[in-house]
Amino acid sequence: MKKTVHYIFLLLFLLPFMNGCGIYTRYERPDLSFADSLYTGIRQETQQTDSASFANLSWREVFTDSLLQRWIECGMEHNTDLRVARLRTEEAEAVLQSSRLAFLPSVSLGGQGQASHSDGRPAQRTYSVGPSAEWELDIFGRQRNAKAGAKAALGQSRAYEQAMQTRLVATVADSYYTLLMLDEQLQISRRTLTTWQENIRTLSALKRAGKTTEAAVLQARANKLEVEGSILTLEKRIGELENTVCALLGIAPVKLERGVLADRHFPDSLSAGLPLSLVSNRPDVREAEFALMQSFYATGEARSAFYPRITLSGTIRWTNNAETISNPGTWLFNAVGSLVQPLFHKGENVARLKIARAQQQEALLQFRQSLLDAGNEVNNALILWQTARKRLGIDRKRILNLKAAVWNTKLLMKYGRTHYLEVLTAQQKLLQAELAESEDRYDEIQGVITLYHALGGETK
Repeated sequence: MKKTVHYIFLLLFLLPFMNGCGIYTRYERPDLSFADSLYTGIRQETQQTDSASFANLSWREVFTDSLLQRWIECGMEHNTDLRVARLRTEEAEAVLQSSRLAFLPSVSLGGQGQASHSDGRPAQRTYSVGPSAEWELDIFGRQRNAKAGAKAALGQSRAYEQAMQTRLVATVADSYYTLLMLDEQLQISRRTLTTWQENIRTLSALKRAGKTTEAAVLQARANKLEVEGSILTLEKRIGELENTVCALLGIAPVKLERGVLADRHFPDSLSAGLPLSLVSNRPDVREAEFALMQSFYATGEARSAFYPRITLSGTIRWTNNAETISNPGTWLFNAVGSLVQPLFHKGENVARLKIARAQQQEALLQFRQSLLDAGNEVNNALILWQTARKRLGIDRKRILNLKAAVWNTKLLMKYGRTHYLEVLTAQQKLLQAELAESEDRYDEIQGVITLYHALGGETK
């Protein structure tokens, strides 16, 4: 008994020195020098400081519309996917807490009773009760790798939760401004429908006076019917999109209160900034890196399976071998140290290590690809925003020219110098130009939304 205790204390004394023999190593980020060239062809027109500040803005500072903010808050409270992501984070926190407690001894309390009887002898009763403890020494880093992997898994879950929240904010904002665009197009179409109705009355009067033909009246009626059809299509799209947004928000279908597209204001300049420092903040990129980190520690844990497992255990028991429990008993002390070295496990440890290494390489490739995808999304968002702003300038000039053309053709027709079909054609082109302007204004806003999402978007 005394020798066993001496061996245990000797082992505890050598434990700090034996830790240096372990195989536990810390994760280090791989070489990402390629990420410095993620953004191409757009830096000349932008300022890096603007992008850095834009990437650090919260969604409330980017989307200042109070009605939109209310719908985003509703989505954060009720959206199913976001709530599931939060529960997964709680699960990962519980796993991490369990891996931390694995370093402590496991203590249990047990009791045992036995009765035996033989011919001609009185019954023999044995009772014992007492605590027992078992402690595995983490000399070769198995538990430390498991703890670090659980911590990485928690970081991955939190990054996934933020990714879902950022995606929710961007999706709600995109749907909201799509509704504003459709509302504006619906107003333009209804206004145009009134114009066509006036045109039909005017043409009918001119026909009765012999100043125009039946063809002009029929063309005007056909244009009016076309606008009526587009109005029905727009109303259908608005209703369907409102139902989709309500499902996204996790609420029953309602009429979504909203503002006007022309009153929305966003920054006049955007930029890509410094690629690696910005896209690394994206939750999906951080999620991919945490997955790489978790696979790194899983490889270390699989490698530690080739090394011995050293366990210390001990018991303290009170026992009574007499016929009644009221008789005096004795205390028993027991301490055991065990070492198990794996020799042959049907190739399971080798297979686990190969699988862990392959999964680590897979996670590395996915991490690198997430950076490339992030850079691609930032580039596309900036190109969309820049192109939409240029098109808006063209749209405004085009609309001014077409309004002047409509006015001039009406004036020329009044003095009999042109045919009314030219007026109809000019009005039709004006309608198309106004609808195109609303789409380009939406594309400009969508560029801001996409850039917010592509840069990771602060969700506070």
